[in-house]
Amino acid sequence: MRFFTGGESHGPCLTAIIDGLPAGLAIDPEVIDRDLTRRQGGYGRGGRMAIETDRVEILGGVIAGRTIGAPVVLRIANRDWTNWKDRWSAGDLEEITVPRPGHADFAGMSKFALDDARPILERASARETAARVAVGAIAKQMLEPYGVRIHSYVEAIGGIEAAIGDELPELLHRRAEEDPVRCPDDAASRRMIAAIDEAREAGDSLGGVFTVIATGVPVGLGSHAQWDRRLDGRLVAAVVSIPAIKGVEIGPAFANAARRGTKVHDPFLPNGSERPHRTSNHAGGLEGGMSNGEPIVLRAAMKPIPSTVTPQPSVDLRTGKTAETTYQRSDVCAVPAASIVGEAMVAWTLVEALRDKLGGDSLAEMTAHWTAWRDHA
Repeated sequence: MRFFTGGESHGPCLTAIIDGLPAGLAIDPEVIDRDLTRRQGGYGRGGRMAIETDRVEILGGVIAGRTIGAPVVLRIANRDWTNWKDRWSAGDLEEITVPRPGHADFAGMSKFALDDARPILERASARETAARVAVGAIAKQMLEPYGVRIHSYVEAIGGIEAAIGDELPELLHRRAEEDPVRCPDDAASRRMIAAIDEAREAGDSLGGVFTVIATGVPVGLGSHAQWDRRLDGRLVAAVVSIPAIKGVEIGPAFANAARRGTKVHDPFLPNGSERPHRTSNHAGGLEGGMSNGEPIVLRAAMKPIPSTVTPQPSVDLRTGKTAETTYQRSDVCAVPAASIVGEAMVAWTLVEALRDKLGGDSLAEMTAHWTAWRDHA
């Protein structure tokens, strides 16, 4: 299984092609649109989200609401295209010769031998993640019959940390869905909103931390046998590929690094005829590159968005002289939106691993293999 996305931030549309989905999977466009709307929300978003109303159009691979084994083709229109198309076709776009620190501008211009960063930022823009969220929404629909659910919430913004107790992931997720910054701690949420307002007034931006939890994941997805099949590596790579994500930990990984081994590892306890029981999940649901049956817990660190109203020092690559960056429309804080993209990437990675385990060209075949595997386990 694989997917590709295409399209530019201010171009006509974003597209995604999903290859390898089994035939017979029911696809509900309203479920996709719901996740697209969730991605557009969150306190701290910029003016672009007031323009766009993301909706998916399925162009291929689905007949009568079910996949047919062919590539599934998705399209999400950019409503902002109407404001750009005349300049776009005429080549009358503002040149950007002053690379913005923290963006892909400098590296992209160097890589492709360009004297203008516009082509780089158009594709490097986090607008691309709308297509990923659409793909992830389909992955979630494929996981649902197997009892796998994906949850997320925001844990910190601008150094303000939420108090997260031992509530079930479902409860934390539900409370996050009702909060402007997707934080399940009301008191912390209010402080986060105030911090976002302060950053906006200062012409600055804020980053933070979000958590994604997958429940119902069966034991044995992934593999210990080869480095590139280890599920922990695949999950971390998927989440850190999201723009502005600079670090991912599995469970309380950095806290575990300061503890002794006997205080870190999750002991087994007998559970009658059922699989052994555990009283902790310090491993974050992954051991030896495989899922171990506990919830998979990933925490991602998002840097502050590098587009800031306040200019940053740089160099004009055309003249070689000192210059300041010019502001390109952006968010003040996109951590809540990034958590939705995190859900999508985790869902896709788990679907890949599930398909690797079960095989089959149709959902019926996969389900038969699932039943046989579960009965054997």
